[in-house]
Amino acid sequence: MNNNVTLITMSDVQTEPVRWLWKPYIPYGKITLVQGDPGDGKTKFVLAIAALLTNGKPMSESEPPESPPQTVIYQTAEDGLADTIKPRLEEVGADCARVVVIDESE
Repeated sequence: MNNNVTLITMSDVQTEPVRWLWKPYIPYGKITLVQGDPGDGKTKFVLAIAALLTNGKPMSESEPPESPPQTVIYQTAEDGLADTIKPRLEEVGADCARVVVIDESE
């Protein structure tokens, strides 16, 4: 067993600017959690963002124009895929071929 720990001095870390998917709310390429009370619209909000991304649409009018369509990994702990998530994705016009979920059925 290797018990060695490598330490990094922060003076050796090169600073990088944050790339934003939707400034200043969602950084690009980072894990983002959306939290709130039941009924606040979290699922609809996130699926609307997924629809924009899977169709290559900008996040808002102030964002750069369209970009190539993106694939979205969606994780849910409470909503059914067949009766809730897919109908809502279809409702907001998402490209469902670009939305993937982790199969937790096993």
